[in-house]
Amino acid sequence: MKKSDRITAPRLWLVIAKSYRALSLLAERSIANTGLCLTDFAALEALLHKGPLTISEIQDKVRLASGSMTAAVDRLEKLRLVVRKSSPRDRRARVVELTAQGKRLAASSFERHAKDLEALMSRLSEKEKEQVYRLLKKVGLLAAEKLEEQETKVKNSKERTTN
Repeated sequence: MKKSDRITAPRLWLVIAKSYRALSLLAERSIANTGLCLTDFAALEALLHKGPLTISEIQDKVRLASGSMTAAVDRLEKLRLVVRKSSPRDRRARVVELTAQGKRLAASSFERHAKDLEALMSRLSEKEKEQVYRLLKKVGLLAAEKLEEQETKVKNSKERTTN
């Protein structure tokens, strides 16, 4: 392998970033073809697969700001796709639950989106999918571990300066 052919960390990061961007755009188009915006689709999908959740639980699952999540739930409620109910575990909390219409729409939208993704990934063999999955998971876990180390250092540094 020539030196110029060597896969450096910055080169690998660039390939991962470009792949992520292209895959994200294709996924967003697939979701748009369901007639839903990305936020509404994500909320419906979380409720479909996890069952009734509080707004903050949905927010944690789909990684959205609280204002955006509340607006999405408001939109879905106006469309009669979800209802807010009192939580059986905590009287102060409200849970969001899919209506029958919401379940049908969420299931059909997710199925259509999943088919689009399957069609895209069908060009990879099962072995290639397993390799990509395993390696990206490993890189993600390493990055998360590094972030945690850095956050711990920052926290410890702040504690030392305040004491």
